[in-house]
Amino acid sequence: MSLKETITNDMKAAMKAGDSQKLGTIRMLLAAMKQREVDERITLTDADVVALVEKAIKQRKEAIAQFSAGGRNDLVDKETAEIAVLTPYLPAQMSDAEVDAVLAAAVAEVAATGVTGNAAMGKVMAIVKPKLAGKADMSAVSGKVKAKLG
Repeated sequence: MSLKETITNDMKAAMKAGDSQKLGTIRMLLAAMKQREVDERITLTDADVVALVEKAIKQRKEAIAQFSAGGRNDLVDKETAEIAVLTPYLPAQMSDAEVDAVLAAAVAEVAATGVTGNAAMGKVMAIVKPKLAGKADMSAVSGKVKAKLG
């Protein structure tokens, strides 16, 4: 069963259970998926759906930071609950050791070509992004790459 079908089934289950919080979050995700399919005239793959879920979680994390700064704890709780609903749709996260191993291999591969500086950063990220997308926090990965190259 595809991830899209799983999300649709979870929406139906939330409807039957009367869980309005989960239902609203899943409907928002399904609307974003449908919007992308209509805009780009494509059928989303599981990788596309994972990218949309990551984007939604990232937006909520940014909103939490803003709401915390503004003292709106009620909205922080709402966004945190939405993240909890969205997180199960992501693939299992890689451990730090696994991420470091992928980064070390990519840095060695780029270093062998003689590329340095910002160009090396871009090349390393281009290598690791397909391997780590959805399995690791890419902003944290970016920080690790900078540290390794710096």
